[in-house]
Amino acid sequence: MGTLPPLRMPLSCSCQRIRIPEKVSSSDPLVSHGRHFGRTVFALCNYPALLTNGILRLEQMENTSLEDFSAEERREHCVFEQLLDSYPGLLEQLTNSSEEEILHVGELIGKGAAGARGDNTKTLKSAVLDWIAPKGEAIQPPLHRNSKIDRGFNHELTGSLLCPAGLDWNNSQTKEHLRSGELLVCGDQWPVFYPWCGLLWSCFLVCAYKHIFTSPSSVRFALTSSSVFSRTDTMTDLETFDHSLLDLLEDPDELKEVDELLMWWNRQVFPASSAAKRNVTANSALSKIQQKSLVQVSSL
Repeated sequence: MGTLPPLRMPLSCSCQRIRIPEKVSSSDPLVSHGRHFGRTVFALCNYPALLTNGILRLEQMENTSLEDFSAEERREHCVFEQLLDSYPGLLEQLTNSSEEEILHVGELIGKGAAGARGDNTKTLKSAVLDWIAPKGEAIQPPLHRNSKIDRGFNHELTGSLLCPAGLDWNNSQTKEHLRSGELLVCGDQWPVFYPWCGLLWSCFLVCAYKHIFTSPSSVRFALTSSSVFSRTDTMTDLETFDHSLLDLLEDPDELKEVDELLMWWNRQVFPASSAAKRNVTANSALSKIQQKSLVQVSSL
């Protein structure tokens, strides 16, 4: 394969853009796959860096274990492997490509993911106002459907939803500092529209899922005053926000709660599904098989 750069490229960095002489068609299979992958697997990603780092790491793993890498690198490699599994022949294509060709592939996948994200946030900008309006009332003062300059902490309603759960929106000083930017909100400070009584058990998020099948970060973005969706935006800190949610959902200690959360989501999104309507019946054949499997695993 061609020569690869010796240094690892962080996913959050800006990758040098490649000048592609031919016009890239939006119907290119890699662009189309990028739309799917960005929506269903990993929302915020620098794909040229992901591919380059992944190929380099595969070479390194011939002499070392994945567990020897940092947590961030392990997550990145998991995303890389999911991308390979979802696109047959991609690994062979990458291993027989030059550095420039690998980056080109990443550009195409990233183009699709960015296009899908743009479509999502564009339609959410208007729809989200219908979901947050008080029942039977109009939002006061009114919010523009096609402009976001008056949203975020600039408006009482969106500000109350975006205010971090650890802060008091009713405190005038807190409100003033959030609006002026003196108080910056980090991505791991989740807004109050994720209720404490059941993290992510939100009908608000279900509306967004049904509307465009997207991620929670896009809903949060739709409420903010930011006009451009950027992974590295310091005002919304979307990348940290997205990763902090994944940290919780992938935590083995939270497995029971995550399973219950997925069951709840299945009931909301697929109410007609029999699997979504009920838990496994006690003393059923399936229940006994599952119990037997658990006993076998625990005895190992």
